[in-house]
Amino acid sequence: MDKKDIKKVVLAYSGGLDTSIIIPWLKENYNNCEVIAVSGDVGQGTELDGLEEKALKTGASKLYIEDLKKEFVEDYIFPTLQAGAIYEGEYLLGTSFARPVIAKRIVEIALKEGADAICHGCTGKGNDQVRFELTIKAFAPHMAIIAPWREWSIKSREEEIDYAEAHDIPLRINRETNYSKDKNLWHLSHEGLDLENPAKEPQYDKPGFLEMGLSPEQAPDKPTYVTVSFEKGIPVAIDGEKLGAVEIVEKLNKLGGENGIGLVDLLENRLVGMKSRGVYETPGGAILYRAHQVLETLCLDRDTQHYKELVANRFAELVYFGQWFSPLREALSAFVTETQKTVTGDVKLKLYKGNIINAGTTSKYSLYDPEIATFDEDHVYNQADAAGFINLFGLSTRVRALAKAKNNW
Repeated sequence: MDKKDIKKVVLAYSGGLDTSIIIPWLKENYNNCEVIAVSGDVGQGTELDGLEEKALKTGASKLYIEDLKKEFVEDYIFPTLQAGAIYEGEYLLGTSFARPVIAKRIVEIALKEGADAICHGCTGKGNDQVRFELTIKAFAPHMAIIAPWREWSIKSREEEIDYAEAHDIPLRINRETNYSKDKNLWHLSHEGLDLENPAKEPQYDKPGFLEMGLSPEQAPDKPTYVTVSFEKGIPVAIDGEKLGAVEIVEKLNKLGGENGIGLVDLLENRLVGMKSRGVYETPGGAILYRAHQVLETLCLDRDTQHYKELVANRFAELVYFGQWFSPLREALSAFVTETQKTVTGDVKLKLYKGNIINAGTTSKYSLYDPEIATFDEDHVYNQADAAGFINLFGLSTRVRALAKAKNNW
């Protein structure tokens, strides 16, 4: 679509540095087009304060603030938790699965408003551009997409700040604390500045760096116990109190944050090919993943548990790569849902200075049989049966060894 044909643009608007300057930039470069800002509330908290005034003051015609928290947790976070999906062994996908829920709502508003294009503030180096645009293509395949970072002459966050100051756009950051952050109900990410040097330790104890909790060193010397209850792989209660999905994450964020839980310093492989370093705070998420994993060890048979680990890795890649709305992700979710039918029970954990320690697990679907597993005398397991099992299981190994000896391999 030619620029002159774009009269109305819906902008994914956070009020952060990128999207703050995009509104005037769009009007300057797209024939003074109408800009409708859309903010998806996935738990940013105070970051949404004053957003409407700021959006209108910088040139937007209106601002939608959509409460997506419940949908975010129930339809994106919990299915990923059930899958046990963790990207590269450490990243709990906080930004990754927040993008499709936001982008889906933006598409719905763009179609309702009769917009000519959707605009986002993702850089050309990052993963989020893919996550946003694949979702847009899934629900509005003919919609034009504007990505200013792939068009404008601005090359750095410093130049963005220069642009904002020249256009009298108020910012909540300064040049010294200009970390690139992404916050939602599930996590907070930090990138940039000193973190771009992998040799430097993150400044966890620096005032203002951590926002969701404490460093392990600052956590209490006394442990905190918490019991998480699951039904079919979904967390439903904390310490026996039934809570909604959002409330469960919020409560565990508080408990985890107070005990220095969920800090990850990760040098990750981005989809575009580069390595990028990020520090992630995911206190409640770390607790939920551990509790769910522990419960599965009790309730899943060996083959299902081991195969599900393979699925979890691929599932994590799909989420990280922005392919939430793909046939494979949906198919894998169907498999995961089937495996969760017996993942019901209670998991007690001890939180202590950044550590999550198992403290007891119970389930009516437990596959652990103390009569079979005991080291004491039992009457249900014949240990002599093991000899025949090992002979057959090791037959190919024995045959190969005999052949090697006979033929001097």
